[in-house]
Amino acid sequence: MSQSSPNADATASERALLERRARLLGPTYRAFYRNPIHLVRGSGVWLYDAQGRKFLDAYNNVASVGHCHPRVVEALSGQAATLNTHTRYLSEIILDYAEKLLGTVPAHLGHAMFTCTGSEANDLAIRIAQHSSGGTGVIITDFAYHGATIATAQLSPAAVGAKGVPAHHRTVKAPDTFRDHGRAAHDFARNVAAAIEDMRAQDIRPAALLLDSAFSSDGIFFPDASVMREAADHVRNAGGIVIADEVQSGFGRLGQGMWGFANYGLEPDMVTMGKPIGDGHPMGAVLVRPQLVSSFGSNTGYFNTFGGNPVAAAVGIAVLEVIEGEGLIENARNVGAYTGDLLDALQTRHGMVGDVRHNGLYFGVELTADGDEALAASKTSAVVEAMREDGVLISSCGPRGNVLKIRPPLPFARDNAEQLAETLDRALSNW
Repeated sequence: MSQSSPNADATASERALLERRARLLGPTYRAFYRNPIHLVRGSGVWLYDAQGRKFLDAYNNVASVGHCHPRVVEALSGQAATLNTHTRYLSEIILDYAEKLLGTVPAHLGHAMFTCTGSEANDLAIRIAQHSSGGTGVIITDFAYHGATIATAQLSPAAVGAKGVPAHHRTVKAPDTFRDHGRAAHDFARNVAAAIEDMRAQDIRPAALLLDSAFSSDGIFFPDASVMREAADHVRNAGGIVIADEVQSGFGRLGQGMWGFANYGLEPDMVTMGKPIGDGHPMGAVLVRPQLVSSFGSNTGYFNTFGGNPVAAAVGIAVLEVIEGEGLIENARNVGAYTGDLLDALQTRHGMVGDVRHNGLYFGVELTADGDEALAASKTSAVVEAMREDGVLISSCGPRGNVLKIRPPLPFARDNAEQLAETLDRALSNW
């Protein structure tokens, strides 16, 4: 899904942009798709390119309540025209937002700490967990992604590979509900317990279990709730902290409530969030048990110049009000179920569709090729590219690169779902 040079279909202006991009930004900035899109405008579930072509966005959880939602834009511009400073001055709007955000989680999470990104939120949560537990070791899944800071990149084998994970941390197999009749999902809690014992054998004290509630980079899985609760119990019994990373699954995406961890009946010690929290505005947060930060606050302290600024607070309030006022959690549940039925039907028509996993407006469609993983990954990439050419944007994920990742903004409607399914049907039919 990335490239270093344009293909033959790129326009002259797109070629010029790609060349300028490479010259100014360097090789680490990669563009989506073999034929990258020059986007100039967004509205709701739609994105528009420089030629005026409209694309159905079935991938972006960043624009959670829809691209350029008028209420969010108004809140942002209004506060930006009034005051924007930091949290070392008194400000009612920051407190109003903290109160509103904390009202969406269980009561034991009593403090809000604001950052600018999900990476910063996870970084801060790890610092707090290590300080409060006295441990250093963090348990993650073996193809997780939790951020781009030094600390979070080291806990993101999807980005740095298994060798990039420091020796004091441990990886466990993701709870794969598809392969081996779901054995990995069944064994998930046992594997967490084994990781803790391995840490102890190496004189490493466990600090935390860091979980993406949807196991997004691992391939998108929704394991049994009892297994997840058992894994959390193992960590707590070892003196560690349970951190729910809700950057992917939070803010109503799974359709059962505001947060993905609630689907498992978990009561995490910390919840981290980013991306959808601000509908595109750079924001993040950590919601935490107060007792975990009492010592951290007095000994270390925390300050973030831009985290929790008044403009961010205004945007955050607007996002929560839109989710509630427009019934977007219910929409995620209802349209998500409808979309899931359409995708399930594709599995009966296309033999390469090995599994369809969905919860609310989050979908993983795993493609197979008679055990040939390289061919399955190639098919997956080709399907993503074909859909882009047909006007629908999705992506892929998983350690084998063979899972279609579908994650549209929350206002996704039934007719959008039908367009998605019809376009995917055509792309699959090419094979």
